[in-house]
Amino acid sequence: MRSGGAAVVVALVAACTPMRPGHEGKPVPMASAQVGPAAPSAVPTAAAAGATTARATPSAAATIVAPTDSTALARAMTRDSAARVVRRDSVPLLPSPTDIAKEASQVFGAAKPSATDTMAAVAAGGAVWDIDVKSYETRSRVAYFVQIFSGRARGAFERSLQRQTRYGALISQRLRDGGLPEDMTYLALIESWYNPHAYSKAAAVGMWQFMAGTARGVGLRVDWWVDDRRDPVRSTEGAVRYLKALRNQFGGSVYLAAAAYDGGDGRVSRGLARYAGDLNGVVGDDRYFTLADTKYLRKETRDYVPKLIAAALVGKEPARYNVHVDTVAPFVYDSVRVPPATPLAAVGNATGNALAAMKEFNTHLLRGMTPPGDSTWVRVTAGTSAKFAEKFSALEPDERAGGVRVESKKGESMSSIARKHGISAKQLAWYNPKVSRLKNGNLVAGQRIFVPTKATVSAAIEVPNPSIEKYPRRAKARKKHVTKKHSVKKATGKKGAVRK
Repeated sequence: MRSGGAAVVVALVAACTPMRPGHEGKPVPMASAQVGPAAPSAVPTAAAAGATTARATPSAAATIVAPTDSTALARAMTRDSAARVVRRDSVPLLPSPTDIAKEASQVFGAAKPSATDTMAAVAAGGAVWDIDVKSYETRSRVAYFVQIFSGRARGAFERSLQRQTRYGALISQRLRDGGLPEDMTYLALIESWYNPHAYSKAAAVGMWQFMAGTARGVGLRVDWWVDDRRDPVRSTEGAVRYLKALRNQFGGSVYLAAAAYDGGDGRVSRGLARYAGDLNGVVGDDRYFTLADTKYLRKETRDYVPKLIAAALVGKEPARYNVHVDTVAPFVYDSVRVPPATPLAAVGNATGNALAAMKEFNTHLLRGMTPPGDSTWVRVTAGTSAKFAEKFSALEPDERAGGVRVESKKGESMSSIARKHGISAKQLAWYNPKVSRLKNGNLVAGQRIFVPTKATVSAAIEVPNPSIEKYPRRAKARKKHVTKKHSVKKATGKKGAVRK
């Protein structure tokens, strides 16, 4: 996502509620333990073509004859939730949403399946989308990207769908809570393949590819210690806030909002104004395609929505496109609150979590420990937070500390201090971004230098300065002009002519 959209971001800064430390929202089950303060506690659009319904009576459920269009079926089902679905030959297909809900409540308790999940389950032989993909699937660029995702990029697409099984429920829940279509999850796929550590040459970072300034504008923390853009939970919450504001700005069109997410709301607004004559009488998401056809938008932005639609088409029906999806465990966790500068390794030892799990659940903690200055929520594998405070207190004090502070002496450098503690100068610099040096490179004497433990460093991530808005281009090495001492004979062609 580009750094455009200043007006939207400014409005969001004023409107959004600051995120509380560790606030992860309601959908993900969380059992919280702590050392410190108490823990913080869509309907798909469709054309109803050909749908035939019969009202339910007290004595029997109604029957819906399944139309050809699965979205029309979904619309029919929303009108009569007690209905059973049959094909045109009257063979029962699936139980009604009411039956599904009853059985789910017996197994899982009072919680009911979401409307989208239910309609997807009852769709007769096809998927259901809550963004309009069917109206545009025959467009040439959509078909092109469908071919790419199911062809030469199939391997990457399959890996991204595997990640979707990890993060999909989390993302869908937050989109639903924000009043956005759940299929906007595929925007994260085309931005990053659902990779929390993705970054671009323009310094956009994370699953949703936020620039630092835009991320801060939607309530994310981006500094030397924490980068919420890499957090699948908080970055998704930020993306939902931003997309919701963009959709409202562009009259409810999710595709214009998506275009603005990529290319900036200013450019999209100027394009709509400039081509107002072409857009006269055009409504809804057709406005995006009419604007895209003018070639006013950058090519990347003109292809952005076709990519989104193609990803939703292939992602919802992978078997149709010979795409295979392996599933992984969903992103479910508990949270515990710990003091400042607590190493992730220590939290893992107190909860029985491997260091790899601690790093994956806390991708936003850049330095292998919680930031100095305040207590912080840390995620652990679900079911491992029991008696955390007791187990954490039982650890040795040195194990609970992220490092020690030493005072720099005359003639010392970062390298000499690092060698004394068995780490590299680069690793030491991760924890001391504001040290003062003399012209000869040595440290100014009398500074407090934070020296991390090896356990802390083992969980750190080597990343560029998160506040950078654009990575500098590397200067191309100039070819050295070599002058030979001896004369060089000129190559000659026929008849001794000199070749030019």
